[in-house]
Amino acid sequence: MMIIRAALAVALALGVLADPLAAEAQQAGKMWRIGYLQTPPASTTPIRDAFRQGLRDLGYVEGRNLVIEFRDAGAKPERLAALASELVRLKVDVIVATGTQAISAAKQATSVIPIVMTVSGDAVGTGLVASLARPSGNVTGLTLITPESAGKRLELLKEAFPRTSRVAVLWNPTDPPRLLEYKQTQDAAKLLGLMLQSVEVRSSEELEGAFSAITRGAADALVTFSDPLTAVFRKRIVEFAATSRLPAMYGRREEVEDGGLMSYAPNFADLFRRAATYVDKILKGAKPADLPVEQPTKFELVINLKTAKVLGLTIPPSLLVRADEVIQ
Repeated sequence: MMIIRAALAVALALGVLADPLAAEAQQAGKMWRIGYLQTPPASTTPIRDAFRQGLRDLGYVEGRNLVIEFRDAGAKPERLAALASELVRLKVDVIVATGTQAISAAKQATSVIPIVMTVSGDAVGTGLVASLARPSGNVTGLTLITPESAGKRLELLKEAFPRTSRVAVLWNPTDPPRLLEYKQTQDAAKLLGLMLQSVEVRSSEELEGAFSAITRGAADALVTFSDPLTAVFRKRIVEFAATSRLPAMYGRREEVEDGGLMSYAPNFADLFRRAATYVDKILKGAKPADLPVEQPTKFELVINLKTAKVLGLTIPPSLLVRADEVIQ
């Protein structure tokens, strides 16, 4: 009997040890499938590469243990619902969504598949999550909205050009997070003694009319809010600011790389790398509801000195030394 008991104990111990090893081997051999849904926020290749690199750093290799199903609505956000449903039919393990409209489409398409936000506006105010600390439901990730970002752009613009008194704000009110951003901009304008000219643009057909309104308003400077519409047509906006000789502050560095003057924005590559960590945790069993939503921790001030010289503008040395990047 003692021999039988000892044998049973050994067998039981081996079984207990074997189960985790078997589970680990099964996970190692699994091909994970990630859905990636977006409207173009700006230049998509660098931020996609940052996300992919984040996954590689965590041991995920496309073609070996990972497949990414990319779906891009382009400049037609009305396509997002169909694309989100397509990803659900593919039974992806996680949906990574960029932009409030894409995240909303994914959330409407599924309440089961985990959704990771890479770039969202006011995630709480738009109902994407219940709160930043406790998202609830199947959505978590990163949000762009921070109380100081919109005000900081105006503050930097005023520091660069102290004589500025009237600022045109080009923005799309149909993108819900921009409503909060405009409210923050209004609050900052009062503190800085600036007058705002709100110039709303809802479609590409309204751009020329918006440009004319800015010209008629005799603004001293321009601020643009980033959303899928302004991202797609950013080069037209940059060209308008240059032609009008308007100092302009943008919400993404891509505009400055395209010839815009200045931008103050989160480091998007950092956000997308951090999104990969959410995907990893979820694939390892974490629930989105248990993963708090994070806000940006890295912001970049980018100045295009070449553009400043073309426009005949002088950027104060005190601002140049604080810039994260100066394009010569």
